[in-house]
Amino acid sequence: MSDNPDLIPEPPEEDVEIRSGLDRVVANSAKILSWAIFVAFAISVFEVIARYVFDSPTMWVHESTTFLIAAIFLVGGPIALARDKHIRVRMIYDTVSPATRRWLDIVNSIIAMIFFAGLGYAGWILAWKATHTPTGAIHFEGTGTAWNPPTPALLKIIILFCVVLMFVQSATHLVKAIRRDVRQEQGGER
Repeated sequence: MSDNPDLIPEPPEEDVEIRSGLDRVVANSAKILSWAIFVAFAISVFEVIARYVFDSPTMWVHESTTFLIAAIFLVGGPIALARDKHIRVRMIYDTVSPATRRWLDIVNSIIAMIFFAGLGYAGWILAWKATHTPTGAIHFEGTGTAWNPPTPALLKIIILFCVVLMFVQSATHLVKAIRRDVRQEQGGER
């Protein structure tokens, strides 16, 4: 640890504010989902050994690794929102009163819900087109390679799922901000 007082260490994981039961489930899922990175690493090592040691390259490792890493990247949004680790400008937020913070939280949640609603609409269109033919028959979009897994369709479904999840998380955060008693917070700061 540095002696520099300007560097503020990250709070321990148990100090992260979990604002709802849904946030707790999402945050705890990160522990399980993080294993996908290890799987991507392991199959990449397998590919290197198969290709350069046994001269027997695979046709599935690259697409599988890309899918796993992309899926983990997408799930990172709800996890960051659940752990209250999303990007924000703290310069203003930290200098205002608890009552003003409450209003900032309400406005932020409403803006986030509007954004996620629009993104959800676009995600629905992408997911529908990736999983259905123009006639309406179910057919998952593939990568177009020799292996042709349905990973593009699966990723678009994950996008839709994550956006809907973040909309619901933002709605629960809005309810919590509306119900928050700032008088109790102000009393605790004195």
